[in-house]
Amino acid sequence: MSKRLMTGLYWFLAFEFALGAVTKYWPGDTIFSSAYSARFVHWGYPSWMRFVVGALEGAAAVMLVIPKRRTRFLGTTTLLFVLTGAVTTHIVNHDPAVESWAAPTHLLIMGVLALANWPADWRDLLRAPTAPTARTPRPSDETTRVQHP
Repeated sequence: MSKRLMTGLYWFLAFEFALGAVTKYWPGDTIFSSAYSARFVHWGYPSWMRFVVGALEGAAAVMLVIPKRRTRFLGTTTLLFVLTGAVTTHIVNHDPAVESWAAPTHLLIMGVLALANWPADWRDLLRAPTAPTARTPRPSDETTRVQHP
């Protein structure tokens, strides 16, 4: 895929999850659904849990638009955890497919993007990012050998 297309995909997904985060904080009904405070209680969670989910979605949306593999990996894995909970909630509560198709679809998309941004070494996630340094040319073998008379 081209880099522009992938960047557009990340921005689109970030917009979706940022909008989802805003609706979690919205006090009443939204244009998309009823109030999340009532929906979370209906699903068996405390009302304040919507703020936790909204914060995770908002933080992950920001991480998706930062053009670094490490940050995008952390954003997609954060959304993998949130969406796994969403899919499980829809299954346990027997929500109709019309209301719950988006969560498994986005779970699949985030799984693919997490794999695409998977670090070469898991310890790379724990290391502080370093600034790129200027490379100095390495001397060739001929100039480093000591000439003996």
